[in-house]
Amino acid sequence: MLSRYLAGSIVALKIASTLAAGVQFAGINIAGFDFGCGTDGTCTTSSVYGPVPSIPRSGGDGPGQMKHFTTNDKFNIFRLPVGWQFLVNNQLGGTLDATNLGQYDKLVQACLTTGAHCIIDIHNYARWNGGIIGAAGGPTNDDFSGLWKQLATKYAADSRVVMGLMNEPHDMPSISDWAGSVQAAVTAIRGAGATSQMILLPGDVYTSAATFVSGGSAAALAAVTNPDGSTHNLIFDVHKYLDSDSSGTHPACVRNGISDAFEPLVTYLQSSNRQALVSEIGGSSNPSCLQYVCEALDFMNQNSKSILGWVAWAAGSFPADYVYSLTPHGDTDVPIVTQCFAGKFEGGIGFGSATDTVGSDTTGSNTAGSDTTGSSTGSGSTTASSSTSGTGATPSSSTSTTSGGTTQPQPQPPPQPIPINGNRPNSTGTAVSGGWQYNGQQLQSQSPCKPNYAAGNVATSKNRRSNPGKARLEYEAEQ
Repeated sequence: MLSRYLAGSIVALKIASTLAAGVQFAGINIAGFDFGCGTDGTCTTSSVYGPVPSIPRSGGDGPGQMKHFTTNDKFNIFRLPVGWQFLVNNQLGGTLDATNLGQYDKLVQACLTTGAHCIIDIHNYARWNGGIIGAAGGPTNDDFSGLWKQLATKYAADSRVVMGLMNEPHDMPSISDWAGSVQAAVTAIRGAGATSQMILLPGDVYTSAATFVSGGSAAALAAVTNPDGSTHNLIFDVHKYLDSDSSGTHPACVRNGISDAFEPLVTYLQSSNRQALVSEIGGSSNPSCLQYVCEALDFMNQNSKSILGWVAWAAGSFPADYVYSLTPHGDTDVPIVTQCFAGKFEGGIGFGSATDTVGSDTTGSNTAGSDTTGSSTGSGSTTASSSTSGTGATPSSSTSTTSGGTTQPQPQPPPQPIPINGNRPNSTGTAVSGGWQYNGQQLQSQSPCKPNYAAGNVATSKNRRSNPGKARLEYEAEQ
């Protein structure tokens, strides 16, 4: 009874996490098919390095990673980012390209083979080559819904395929218009026969958990319904990074995001009988991230009736020296996976199952009511500790009150080189005056981690992405 009560209430961090029911889903983003996509929705298909060894231009062993994560860490969900342009071979409004879809489907099928849920994530920031979906000069709602109709038709038979409509919309001219685009996609998916799958509804401002309610995304997207008028299996999609500017680019974390992001979100979700999935959250294995990320996940476990789970950023084709790389070293996980992302998850035991009802039905022709998910009937306690060891420090501007006292301010660690790669294993790029430098050679055009931003203008690009995001690794095409 106590764990059930805690699962439906906002719980202070001082209450032990072992009392909570725990989230239903936890897993990893398996990146690579999204490489070359910038925040303006331009995706360079020649920069794609799909994380499947058996395909051309492979960048990592996604199938092997997912097998490791399900076997060793009991993860049960993976997010598989892909660029819109790649799927349709750069033909807006066109049909799915058989060759490119075949390559991506190898990753999807490898995911399904593990028994996990698999999120198809269109990684285009609600854009196509600079044009905003539903706005003048951008893709039409028919273009967007047409893509999803084709994908839903292909995957309609498997309820473990989750439809992640769009990665990180931002600077949308009208949130109500964006909700209309989302509605068109939902209607197309359900009309294609994919009636049992979860659909993830992303908001504006990079679908930031911190602004999802206050920025109006929650209210606008709450009006999106299935064709029968219900909201069953329509799940809000949120992201949150815990570094200094919430960009997901820095090795140190400065906050746990609870008071400014997750508490307001959970309050809204409880009052409206809705649910959310945190499909991106990340951190390095810096001790500050081991503390703050673990605290955030404790909070999610304690409010698992509202927050279904988390999907960490990222493995796949990222090299081991990428600041947020979660790629295992052989059969060994990096510390933040061991202590936080896996350490705070008990594999779904007692947290609900893949066949549980998720989402809420708020209207109907004859009755009104709600469907809830994952009632806590098992112990599902979290036993891993968020204590840390090793080198590193929390930022100088950060303090955190926990059940054990207050973490004292520590010096900020020095900036880390930002990894770039391609045909240059273990290479790094460094910000220098007037641009970016790679192995002593000046790069004139783009930041290696923020495609489509002018080199030498790092501050501007960070300000434009002042809410959740992450460093993007842009692979260079073969010369």
